[in-house]
Amino acid sequence: MIAIDPLGLTRLLQLASPTLPVGAYSYSQGLEAAIEDGMVTNAGTAECWIRDVLRYSVGSFEAPLLWRMFAALAEDDVTEFRRWNALFSAGRETAELRAETLQMGHALARLIDDLPFGDAQQREKLRAIDGLTFPAAFSFAAHHMGIDRHAALVAYLWSWLENQVMAALKAIPLGQSAGQRMLVAIGAELPEIALRATQLGENELSNFAPVLAIVSSRHETQYSRLFRS
Repeated sequence: MIAIDPLGLTRLLQLASPTLPVGAYSYSQGLEAAIEDGMVTNAGTAECWIRDVLRYSVGSFEAPLLWRMFAALAEDDVTEFRRWNALFSAGRETAELRAETLQMGHALARLIDDLPFGDAQQREKLRAIDGLTFPAAFSFAAHHMGIDRHAALVAYLWSWLENQVMAALKAIPLGQSAGQRMLVAIGAELPEIALRATQLGENELSNFAPVLAIVSSRHETQYSRLFRS
């Protein structure tokens, strides 16, 4: 069980909140194109899609890299931190997915400058990173907020899940109760997915999800859309 102090909990809720001004609500990460193509049509297919992306992309690539960024920050290892940030950026398979993480990373970095977390020297190191991704900025914020890294990893996954469910509610569309049922069902799997992310070796990292890459590419030329990815 993750133990977290009350102040750490408030910081964690702040960082994982959908009100965090990084623009997450404007992205669907290919889900909107999957809906347009008829692969996702209702609550059941939306749940399957979100769970698969979570397990075969986010949980097996993004989350393990986030975990490694936490470790690099704990050791004040800028070289490793940059390495994992670059690897995640290189793993974004389409222009939209890459633009999304860079935009959100930039927005969070600007917010960090306005918050009293991390000294000026540390923030300068963050700003000096070319192509700062959202996981890198998130790990920096969590580390300097004093948030337990295990809790921060689960919260990151929850934030991603919540955003995907909200995108499904808007684009299919679905009712709020359907969204809550998805959050209950998939949310129960997050601790196990987070634990696995902490245990994967570097050679086991994988975001092999070809259908996700295809629909994300199609979204770039989709005529009518609500989301930026």
